Amino acid sequence: MATKTATAPHAHTLPRNPGTPLDLGAVEDVRVNRSAIERRAATLATRRTVKKNHQAAWLLQAVRCMDLTTLSGDDTPGTVRRLCAKAMQPIRPDLLDALGVKERITTGAVCVYHAFVETAVEALEGSGIPVAAVSTGFPHGLSPLETRLAEVEASVAAGAREIDIVISRQLVLTQNWEALYDEVRAMREACGEAHMKAILAVGELGTLRNVMKASVVCMQAGSDFIKTSTGKETVNATLQNSLVMVRAIRTYFEQTGHYVGFKPAGGLRTARNATDWLILMKEELGVRWMQPDLFRIGASALLYDIERQLEHAAYGRYASLSYQALG
Repeated sequence: MATKTATAPHAHTLPRNPGTPLDLGAVEDVRVNRSAIERRAATLATRRTVKKNHQAAWLLQAVRCMDLTTLSGDDTPGTVRRLCAKAMQPIRPDLLDALGVKERITTGAVCVYHAFVETAVEALEGSGIPVAAVSTGFPHGLSPLETRLAEVEASVAAGAREIDIVISRQLVLTQNWEALYDEVRAMREACGEAHMKAILAVGELGTLRNVMKASVVCMQAGSDFIKTSTGKETVNATLQNSLVMVRAIRTYFEQTGHYVGFKPAGGLRTARNATDWLILMKEELGVRWMQPDLFRIGASALLYDIERQLEHAAYGRYASLSYQALG
C-alpha cells in the first residue's frame, strides 16, 4: 500500500518574523504551571499512537524535518561530505520503493560548524538542501559580541542559509531582558537574509518560567525559530520544556500574526522520539507547524533508527545498525 507524506519545499515560503519592540509587560506576565505542564507532557506520548502505514508516513515526515547534524571536535571535510550525501538520500531507495513512496525525500538541512560551511555548500550544490551553521561562540556563547556577530556574517558569506545562534544564558538568569533583546536583535541583523534559530540552552536556564520568558524575548527580537538546546548541555530537549516553548510560539502568533518555527535538539535518538515531537506540534500548533519551514529536529543518530523502523514496515524485519550507511 502506498505511503504518502505531506509536501513542503526546503525553501522557506513564509515571511520572516520581523519581531516587535521589546514588551517587558508581556515578558513579566508569563506564568507557567509546572505540574500542569508535567501532566500534559506525560500524556502526549500515551494518548495518541501512530501505527503501520501511518507510522511510516510520520517517520518520513520526521526525516524531511530533520537538521542532519555533525558537531564533533573531530569533524573533517570527509565526514561532512558523507553527511551531505546521506542528507540527499537519507532513506535507501529500495525501502522507498517497497513503501510505495514516489516523491523525493531529503532532510530539511545539514547543520555544521562554521569551518565546514563551504564544504557542505559545495557538497549540496543543486540539491536545494540548505546549510545551517552554528555560530556566535557555540556552544557556550561567551565570546565578545563583536566576535559572535562577525562569525554570523562570515557564515552567511560562506553560503549558510540558516544560522543557529546561542543566547547568553547569564542574561536570562539575571533577568536582563533589555540586553538579551538587543543582543538577539543584533544577531538577527547580522544574519541578513539567512533564517535565524535562537538556541535557548533550556537545561541551563533554571526554571520553565525562564524558558518561557527567554522564548518571548527572542521572538520579539526577530528569531525565525526558537531551539531548545545545543546538544552539549546535561539536559537538552524534553517534552516539558518543548511544551512551554511551543505554547510561547502559539501566543506570539495569536498576538502578532507572525510565524515562528520550533527546533528540539539534543537527546532525540529514537523513531518514537520523532513521532512524540510531531504529535506535540500537531496537537499544540496544528498541521501547518509539522512542515520543514516551521519544524526541525536537530539530530544525528536519530536517522538510523528511523531507517530501521521503515525497514520493518517495508519487509517485516529489522536490520542491524551496521547496515545503515553514513553516506
